[in-house]
Amino acid sequence: MGLNPLFLTRNANAEAALAEKAIHPDKMKPLTRRQLIKIFAAGGGLLALMGAYPVFIERSIVLMTRYRIPVPNLPNAFEGLKVVHLTDIHHGFLVSLDFVRGVIQRANEAGGDVVVCTGDYVHEKKATGQIDAVWPVMAELEAPLGVYSILGNHDHWADTDRSVHWLQETGQDLHHKRKSIERDGERLWLVGVGDYWEDHKDLDVELEGIPDDECRIVLAHNPDTADTSYDDRIDLMISGHTHGGQVVIPFVGPPVLPVKNKRYSSGLKTSAKGLNIFISRGIGWAIYPIRFNCYPEIAVLELVQA
Repeated sequence: MGLNPLFLTRNANAEAALAEKAIHPDKMKPLTRRQLIKIFAAGGGLLALMGAYPVFIERSIVLMTRYRIPVPNLPNAFEGLKVVHLTDIHHGFLVSLDFVRGVIQRANEAGGDVVVCTGDYVHEKKATGQIDAVWPVMAELEAPLGVYSILGNHDHWADTDRSVHWLQETGQDLHHKRKSIERDGERLWLVGVGDYWEDHKDLDVELEGIPDDECRIVLAHNPDTADTSYDDRIDLMISGHTHGGQVVIPFVGPPVLPVKNKRYSSGLKTSAKGLNIFISRGIGWAIYPIRFNCYPEIAVLELVQA
């Protein structure tokens, strides 16, 4: 079968029209010096913005994120309990007291029934200046059913005794302690355990004295605590430490996580034992002062019966 002559004619006409409109190299005008400067300036500005975004912009945008968390053995009276979770504030370089005050104010306005804090309030090591500065601000946290706090590895690296002093001074102390919360004749237990790196204790010891049929929620700074050896039942673990990795590459995930179990990034995870662990992205920074695709967060957990 021969080619359609109309088809050939149409294509030939199109090619002729394109050739007529084409700009030949010898007719192209060179860019002026001013045009080149504008192009380079625009490119440099874009690069500067890209570099500044993770350091100065996203790192300072604190989201209020809300989660529904299923909890086994949750009493009927605590269905819908709102837990405001703060972690990894890391007051110090690039995390000012004014910034922390803003976070505390927003946490108080979140409408939580309980506030829990899971450690790393400062950034310094072997010093108490940041501890003594940040804790009077932390003392402003409030909730109808109480504020409960534990320590993280940075609090120990700064000064354990001084950190424990402020837990006690503020009335938020859950460091290696158990506390029951009562509502309408029912209760659940909050248990503060040691930091996985610095003062870990056997979880069965931490849970001693809690009736077998009552709900237990454990605060543990490092989610690797969930993979330690224990036999007793835990209904929910709330943790921080990871910062969500601080940098999350789309379709890849965070390249750096300071935990043994690399599945423990952020959000609701499940351990090999079937324990639900909520891990917050936290507020501040640790390894590097940037965040990308991983906003800081004040997490508001709505507990529901599993």
